[in-house]
Formats: sequence, C-alpha cells, structure tokens
Amino acid sequence: MVVRDAGLDAVDAAKQAVRERVWQALRDAGAARFPGARGRIPNFTGAEAAARLLDEQDWWRSARTVKANPDSPQLPVRAAVLDRGALLYVAVPELREPRPFVRLEPAGLPVPPKRAAAKDRALELGTPVAVAELDRLDVVVCGTVAVDRRGARIGKGGGFADLEFGLLVEAGLVDERTTIATTVHPLQVLDEELPETEHDFRVDVIVTPDEVLRTPEPRRGPGILWHHLDEGKIRAIPALAERR
Repeated sequence: MVVRDAGLDAVDAAKQAVRERVWQALRDAGAARFPGARGRIPNFTGAEAAARLLDEQDWWRSARTVKANPDSPQLPVRAAVLDRGALLYVAVPELREPRPFVRLEPAGLPVPPKRAAAKDRALELGTPVAVAELDRLDVVVCGTVAVDRRGARIGKGGGFADLEFGLLVEAGLVDERTTIATTVHPLQVLDEELPETEHDFRVDVIVTPDEVLRTPEPRRGPGILWHHLDEGKIRAIPALAERR
C-alpha cells in the first residue's frame, strides 16, 4: 500500500492560499476572461500577446516537438505550434486513458491550426499515444496559476501536470535540453518564494504579454514519487496503475 506523506497537506494548504489570492487579483483587475479564474488555469487577458511574444523566441522557433497543456489561455500557443509545422502533444484530461496523450501532426489537418488546437478538437483530431510512443520533447508548455521569479509554479490543484511531467522525465522524454515554459498575466508573477514539494518542477521561461523572463534555477524533478500519491489517484490513472 502507498501511504501519502502527511506533511504534504500543509504545503497544499499554502498553495491553495496563493491560488485564491491570484484568482481574486485577476478578477479585481478585470484580467480574467470567460469562464472565470477560480478553480482554473486563468484565461487571462493578453494571452494572445504572450503567445506572439513566445513565438518570436529563437529557441521556440527551432523546437520541433512540443507538449502543451490543453487550457484556454494556451490555445494561441498550441495554434502557433501547428501553424509553423511542429509536432504537438496534448495530454488527455486527468490522464484517464491508457494512452494518455494525443499527437497532432500539422500536415493534413482538416481545419485551420487555431481550430485544431482547441481542446476538444485537438482530442478529437489527435492520435492517442502511450508515453512510450512520444518523441523526445524540445519544449513543454504548462498552465500556471502563479509563478515566482525562480520558476516555482503553482497549478490549479489537481496535480496532473506534475504527474504528466514525472512520467515524461522517467521515460527520458524531458531532460536538461528541454525548455519548460509558461505564459501568464503579469499579476500571476509573484515577487515571493512559492511553496514547493519534492515532486514539483520549475519553469525555465515565463512569458507575459510584455516580457520574457529567464529563471535562474532550473529544476526537472525526480519522476513519479509514489509516496506523494494516494491509492485512489493511482487506480484512476492507467499509466500509473500499470506501473505498480
């Protein structure tokens, strides 16, 4: 039996306090678009401008394989990947399928890149793939609620981004050559050290609508930490359950 570390509960509570603060700040500033901020990776105003700025970076333009989160604020990022002919991977929500990712080949898409990159359409058009069937990734784009200037990030609280990342690290698909990036509103970049656990990874690059920030302390994480998971989550995710 796997027993989850009790000390993680305090860290989770601290992370949730940060989420609530950032979600409220975005609402107060009118910077959260439909369907709202709370409980989500916020669909922030300026997401398109952040994607355009990301698309101007040389390291991004040279990437041939990209995994991106399926959330609304990263839709223009996913569209940019397909528009320039790179290979796009998107995770199935909550990793609930035995093949927990889909691969979108830019050639021969039946709809324009922006439509193909929409969450539901990407899952419909993409080819389901297991972790072992992915190519090594040049870039990983992750969704973020809050991030500090070291690159420590907080997601929406489900823990699935960390699990995706752990699976990719263990498979050798993410390494020191892979760039980890996120696009956010400036209000999501905090001048404080955010709480972290052993399984958390950090981003290398933070892109807002106005600037590109390189973080000073890269961190890839160790892979899957079984003692950070409860039995219910392991059973619910085939890619984890089959590794038991």
